Amino acid sequence: MAHAIGKKSNIHMNESLQARGLTKVYGSGDVAVHALRGVDLDLYQGELVVLLGASGSGKSTLLNILGGLDVPTAGSVRFQDHDLSVDDDSVLTRYRRDHVGFVFQFYNLIPSLTAKENVALVTEIAPRPMTPAEALALVGLAERVDHFPSQLSGGEQQRVAIARAIAKQPDILLCDEPTGALDSQTGILVLEAIDRVNRELGTTTAVITHNTVIGGMADRVLHIADGLIASSERNSDRVSPRDMAW
Repeated sequence: MAHAIGKKSNIHMNESLQARGLTKVYGSGDVAVHALRGVDLDLYQGELVVLLGASGSGKSTLLNILGGLDVPTAGSVRFQDHDLSVDDDSVLTRYRRDHVGFVFQFYNLIPSLTAKENVALVTEIAPRPMTPAEALALVGLAERVDHFPSQLSGGEQQRVAIARAIAKQPDILLCDEPTGALDSQTGILVLEAIDRVNRELGTTTAVITHNTVIGGMADRVLHIADGLIASSERNSDRVSPRDMAW
């Protein structure tokens, strides 16, 4: 029987997530695709990590497993001493609901709801949320709370998606190509919002992208190729998104 995952207030560990030997194989036999080939990774509390890699390198598969959206074929993921690599829907659902925020390339906002109402979809079921207005203010949208998605630019919609992800005050924020559908100037605003959440809330944050420039804003940069972490670099200083050489 799976144990319930503890609440955020019980965290006293330096590591937010610990992954060991992650392997993911889709299909079997001659058509098997090895998306991950034995990945070891630690994410530490409060850090911002950028995972760089080309399309098909395995970075989205890795993020999905770290976020409890998928389980590995082999290997383990641990959060607060709980094994998330077991295919137990109740454990993974609780983990995703209480501890993880997701931001994807496409915003997935509900068109008939205002920005505030889109964020409220999460705060109404979270154990210790901030208010929708607080979350939207944190990403620079205090004046847009009553606007519908059709009245917002692409960058504003993505910042609503970030507000929705962080309103439940997750331990971990996972961002999959959050600027992939945006021009560089709009992308800067989105990355500034992610950077501010990480700095002000101390949310452990992982951003996956194919854009090497974005690595400048990270504490650590991991390069992923062919289902493996090919290299890891630590930045001595984090660069503001606005100051990166686009």
